[in-house]
Amino acid sequence: MFKKIAAGVIVSLALAAAPVLAQPAKPAPAAAKQAMPAGDDKYVGYYYPKPATIENYTSPMQMIPGAERQQRVQFVTVVSQGTIQSAYRVPYAVFVKGDKAEKLIIVGLQPGELNSIYRVRAILANMTTMSRLSPFFQERTVAEDANFFDLLKMLGFTQLTATDGEKFAYQVNVK
Repeated sequence: MFKKIAAGVIVSLALAAAPVLAQPAKPAPAAAKQAMPAGDDKYVGYYYPKPATIENYTSPMQMIPGAERQQRVQFVTVVSQGTIQSAYRVPYAVFVKGDKAEKLIIVGLQPGELNSIYRVRAILANMTTMSRLSPFFQERTVAEDANFFDLLKMLGFTQLTATDGEKFAYQVNVK
């Protein structure tokens, strides 16, 4: 089932870098900047710098039954494979971390990629746009009301971190 989900969304994410498809996503409601205690995030300093902004997004969606570690890893593996095999250079890498593969990480691959909250939000807006086009999303949501964070919630992800891989990181806790 998750291969089907990933296949349905893979085109979405691979195309997410195409600026002509950009559409504003709903900002994470009740966004709140938080100070992160040192040592709270074991991936800080290894995969990304300390996030400049941490937001919380409470999704109205429910996690789909059977969304476990194996399915999240499989989903991101298929998505990553699609971006690697894309006909054009996708400007970021996508992978998972966490004991339950519940943390999605997006890293810009070139200088200047994903180096501001606005560029990250633009990529996420593209991911929302393309997710809305997937049959999986259309069958399980009111597609025009749901966003990429809702898809992450449905798959059991609890956190998304996007970074330029150098100085900037932005993080969203999905609840």
